[in-house]
Amino acid sequence: MSSVYRPNRGGARLNIKRETAMNDMLLKLYVKFQDLKDGEEGQDLVEYAMVVALIAFGATAGMGKLASGINHAFSDVSTKLGVYIS
Repeated sequence: MSSVYRPNRGGARLNIKRETAMNDMLLKLYVKFQDLKDGEEGQDLVEYAMVVALIAFGATAGMGKLASGINHAFSDVSTKLGVYIS
């Protein structure tokens, strides 16, 4: 049995079209990933969340000092009222 070379007519053209389509698709995918990587849409939300967390931390830390100050002020008022009433 002899093998006969038969050129693939049009097959090479089809492969070039597939390669071109694949290259275009990969290029578009690469550009999309670059846009996602360089995007700053979610950055503002993270910054606002950090500011709110910092304010909440400061308020929580200051509550102990404020509570003892208020307690001391009420104690002073109660002592002075006790002196005037008795």
